[in-house]
Amino acid sequence: MKIIKISLILSFGFLFLAGSVHAQENKTENVILITFDGMRWQEVFTGADSLLVDDTGMIETPGSLLPDFWDDDPLVRREKLLPFFWNTLAKEGQIYGNRAYGNFVNNQNTMWFSYPGYNEFLSGFADDERITSNDKINNPNKTMLEHLNEIPAYKGRVLAFGSWDVFPFIINETRSGIPVNAGFAKAEGDQLTEKEQLLNRMQDEIRGPWGGVRLDPFTHHYAMEALKTKKPKVLYISYGETDDWAHENHYDQYIWSAKQTDAYIKEIWDFIQSDPQYKEKTTLIIGVDHGRGTSKISWRGHGSSIPEAGEIWLAAIGPDTPALGEMKMKGQWQTAMVARTVFKLLGLEYPDDKAAPVIEGMIR
Repeated sequence: MKIIKISLILSFGFLFLAGSVHAQENKTENVILITFDGMRWQEVFTGADSLLVDDTGMIETPGSLLPDFWDDDPLVRREKLLPFFWNTLAKEGQIYGNRAYGNFVNNQNTMWFSYPGYNEFLSGFADDERITSNDKINNPNKTMLEHLNEIPAYKGRVLAFGSWDVFPFIINETRSGIPVNAGFAKAEGDQLTEKEQLLNRMQDEIRGPWGGVRLDPFTHHYAMEALKTKKPKVLYISYGETDDWAHENHYDQYIWSAKQTDAYIKEIWDFIQSDPQYKEKTTLIIGVDHGRGTSKISWRGHGSSIPEAGEIWLAAIGPDTPALGEMKMKGQWQTAMVARTVFKLLGLEYPDDKAAPVIEGMIR
């Protein structure tokens, strides 16, 4: 009898442990992916660049950036620039890529411009043989978004928004069936909200300075309306202004746009915390397509001719990501690792063997 009782106790014990392990499986049911175009790791970790923040010899002149962005302490500067990153992400999530600590994040691709960078981020691997330009050519690779859209639980619940008009091709909207609102595309459908109708009208009236890239407020507010009304399980948003202002050598607009994007991400995060579908069930992963140069001239550009342009960063926050803040351990990560990491967060196996491995430290 004692042996039977002991066996029963052990059996119940193993069942309890098995139940505990099951209870500790990932909580993530939704994923929001966000990218800044061409946002340097230097500003993320040290704030406004002393070489670029004010060309008047660091004097507070009318219109100067100094009052809003400058402090002698880089830890204060970075918080001035990206308050959500350093007041919330750094406390509740993880930020990778401060090379001062030997914490390296790099592109896997060797091109270091946008289409190859976004393909890598979304597909999980570089394709230097076929993705060699920013031309509007349908991506031969399936992105993680497309793979998810093929799974019944996610079918029709994957959406993408971007400021750059090449995203319908990067995501291969035709083949994938994923709605991509990018460039100067408008909200479509028979039941548009009042805000979507207003955005459609304003987009016709406020064209912005670039032919192929709309201003980020349109991208953000279209995405926010979709998040609130369509309730996607997977959402990708790409903000584009930082790269275009940098190309035009407007450092003031570059950092103002970065700060505004930080505020947009806070708005997304705050909404997530207020909505039953998303609260404590959603992971945000934030990254960038490429880096850029570091001198007063080379910061405007990127590409394989600029050595620093492959140096990037990543961040994550969510119920399964340990709150380790600024990652200071030495190591090497790549944006190619994001795709398989997203699938593991969702409890899925990534279907493409070419994809880079999971960022294990990003998952509890």
